[in-house]
Amino acid sequence: MNRRTVRSFLALCAHFLPVMAAAADEVEDFYLDKRIELFISSTPGGGNDLSARLIARFLPNHIPGHPSIIPRNMPGAGGITAANHIYNIAPRDGTAIGMIQNSALFEPLYGNDKAKFDIHKTNWIGSPNKDVGVLIVWNKVPVYTMEQAQKRGLILGVSGGLNATPAFYARVFAAVFDMKIQMIAGYPGQNEAFMAMEAGENEGYPSAFWSSLKAVKPGWIANKQIRMLLHFGQAPHPELADVPFADTLLKDKPKERALMAVAAAPLAVGRPIMAPPDVPAARIKALQDGLVATLKDPAYLAECVRQNLECNDPTSGEELRKILEEAYGAPPNLVAKIRELNSSN
Repeated sequence: MNRRTVRSFLALCAHFLPVMAAAADEVEDFYLDKRIELFISSTPGGGNDLSARLIARFLPNHIPGHPSIIPRNMPGAGGITAANHIYNIAPRDGTAIGMIQNSALFEPLYGNDKAKFDIHKTNWIGSPNKDVGVLIVWNKVPVYTMEQAQKRGLILGVSGGLNATPAFYARVFAAVFDMKIQMIAGYPGQNEAFMAMEAGENEGYPSAFWSSLKAVKPGWIANKQIRMLLHFGQAPHPELADVPFADTLLKDKPKERALMAVAAAPLAVGRPIMAPPDVPAARIKALQDGLVATLKDPAYLAECVRQNLECNDPTSGEELRKILEEAYGAPPNLVAKIRELNSSN
């Protein structure tokens, strides 16, 4: 590097460093003594709730100004209630974020006019993990394989109503595996549907997240109180090598396989954290960087292990945006079929 190049580089640094420092100072000054509300789109006690509350404990350590973070449950409509609130009502200053059930982010794509948000204008902070879904049945149900389920049919409990995520996946399974599924709806949350399954009111649940199942019902797994007939998502999970993967079962059915891939796209975003539009860019960057640092924090990772939470394979805010935009670009014929399956009518 010659002297002229060195002088130019130093001049450039002299120009931009004060700007960068001013931005950092602005973020720190803003968040000093502030409180961030972290909206959780599910009922207390589930995997999303546990994960969000754990992040709320450690994230303040990695944001300039160290604001406190207050978790606030806002369940409803499979996550749409919280997503709508964050997008349309919450302050647009960096003091409101939300961990949203991943399927809710695809509701505009699925044609749900109750989803009043635009994924292209939303700010994406990141996600602590990717996930896979599991179709489970109680151990007293005389079904051990997908083949048996296809012949016999299943009675599945679904939380959030007939237009919510569990009912959507039940209809997807009925379509791609040509099986009869009866649904019992009306449970306010997954925990209530699980309790009803234990009591024999329903036979299983269509879309338990593996990460949540390990955290909230480890005894079910250890004691073989449930059978896992199928798992689905972006890729097979190494811990579920003995459980059939949906994409593999559909390898000879290209149309059904493509449909299942689009339906499973939400699982690739794991437990997404969003912020409203129009938040100053420097504050969004601080939240994104803070989450990245949190997800590498040894104390946070140790607590993940203690609580049986999956905290591996995180996704950045920019990666979330790309995954969502790719899914929203799916072929129109697949989108049309997905919209049909997403409706209870």
